[in-house]
Amino acid sequence: MKLPVVIVRDGITPPQRAYRGDAGLDLQAAEAVVLPPLERVKIGTGLRVEIPEGYVGLIAARSGLATRHGITHLDAPGVIDSGYRGEVHLLLYNTDRREPFKINVGDRMGQLIVVPYAAVEVHRAQSLTESERGSRGLGSSGLASADA
Repeated sequence: MKLPVVIVRDGITPPQRAYRGDAGLDLQAAEAVVLPPLERVKIGTGLRVEIPEGYVGLIAARSGLATRHGITHLDAPGVIDSGYRGEVHLLLYNTDRREPFKINVGDRMGQLIVVPYAAVEVHRAQSLTESERGSRGLGSSGLASADA
């Protein structure tokens, strides 16, 4: 499948995989920013993409940035619907309490993963079918069944 990409800012290259077989296409920052500790910033990637119908573009964090610098994405995964044609942005957050993080134009700050989705039709129901899990929620898989 081909992914149409339009570059709308100077200094940016089309997204690409770092290694053959990688799911994510690296997204670059199109703006130079200093991200203060415990702050967030929305930065452009300099790209517009055309996600094929029946697919969704998911924006994910890069694990190395999270591990080494505490940089993550607030809306991860971000969603790019197939009808959206504007510039792709990243919503970054610096979890470090002391150190600002410098972002340069061209730095790889996120990744784009394109996947198919199920186009479900919602209908109102009176009840749901029973399941083994039932209504046991967050953290329930780590509890003995009597505690859940």
